[in-house]
Amino acid sequence: MNRPNLSSRFLDGALIAFGLLFGSTTLLISPSYAQEIEARTYSNAPIGINFLSAGIVQAKSGNYTLTSEVMSLTHIIDVAGQSGKITLVLPYGRLNKSSTIGGNSLNASAEGLSDPVIKASVNLYGAPALTLDQFKDYQQDIIIGVSVAASAPWGKYNDEQIINVGANRWFVQPGIGISKAIGPWRFELAGAGIFYTSNTDFMGGNTLSQNPVYTRQGHAIYYFENTAWISVDATYFTGGQSYLNGNPISGSQENWRYGSTMSYPVNKHNSIRLSASTGAYSRTNNSYDLYGISWQYRFGGGL
Repeated sequence: MNRPNLSSRFLDGALIAFGLLFGSTTLLISPSYAQEIEARTYSNAPIGINFLSAGIVQAKSGNYTLTSEVMSLTHIIDVAGQSGKITLVLPYGRLNKSSTIGGNSLNASAEGLSDPVIKASVNLYGAPALTLDQFKDYQQDIIIGVSVAASAPWGKYNDEQIINVGANRWFVQPGIGISKAIGPWRFELAGAGIFYTSNTDFMGGNTLSQNPVYTRQGHAIYYFENTAWISVDATYFTGGQSYLNGNPISGSQENWRYGSTMSYPVNKHNSIRLSASTGAYSRTNNSYDLYGISWQYRFGGGL
């Protein structure tokens, strides 16, 4: 341990900030992934279509507020006759907070580019690769797909700060899911594991590590005739115990979250999306409320 005189009060403060950072920030950059609630991951769309999105998401936990502006680009591809998609997410985050813990002042201030995320998904069954004209006759039944996401440690990071908008570590998230259509409804179930590398430069060369986080989520999505849709979402995650230089500094997480997302088309190219979620149960007291709004522009593929 490069700083053996790290006090217990310092570690208490670090844990609070660390818990907020790895609960909220990771979610915001997917728009964590550790607590991500994302409907329609395993769905079909015409090949060649692109989706450009820009939005703002805000997470609140106690007296902390974390705001992230996020841009993403998704491209629909043909993978061995089934549809797939590749998404790049570029976030910018801001967190400012001052607290008093055990009579000591804890200043939390971070702003800058966060770690980018790239995600790829492939539908293995039930979502054939179709052109825009062919897609007009497509009727979904059951879709089964797999996905993988990864985050690169390219965000702003300062090893002298307890909290940062960049995590200074990689993560990889493989997942699998199924979607079933019943009339205007779509019912989805998905599971994933999130595996982290260690941050070997935490507070001057200390090593901060974390066990994998395992997630399960479900969605009930209703489609309107004008292609607008609304979903009711829930997710459960467990794991993620944290260590400082090999010594445990937090227990395993166990959280339930629920929320809703609505997408409304303005015209054939543009749509607006609103989302909100909150914590229903948290064993480690890192629950938070999240609100987001984004604009999406659809182009390419014959549009």
